[in-house]
Amino acid sequence: QVQLVESGGGLVQAGDSLKLSCAFSGRAFNFYGLGWFRQAPGKEREFVAAISWSVGTTYYADSVKGRFTISRDNARNTVYLQMNSLKPEDTAVYYCAADRDPCFSGYGCRASVVVYDYWGQGTQVTVSS
Repeated sequence: QVQLVESGGGLVQAGDSLKLSCAFSGRAFNFYGLGWFRQAPGKEREFVAAISWSVGTTYYADSVKGRFTISRDNARNTVYLQMNSLKPEDTAVYYCAADRDPCFSGYGCRASVVVYDYWGQGTQVTVSS
């Protein structure tokens, strides 16, 4: 059983930074991709960022490009999301997800909710104005 556990969320002011972590454990799957998604109240879950586990190719939603950075530590089985210059519209529950299958269309599939096989429980990020 694979488990993903997010941490690092909290309440911050606009312009502040936060760093989210997602540690995964369980069966030693070789994940092809790890992603971060978020869901605000009353809205659908949306893509934030993703990284290919082996090569390290990164993908970002336009709304966070230049402000957020995704990275991974293969030895620690952990993926991170560094969030800078936070805005009130970044307020959401942030979810980590893992995909155990290869992705051949780059951004098109890495940004898709449906391709991910495992999800964490989410961590709340609240940005006040």
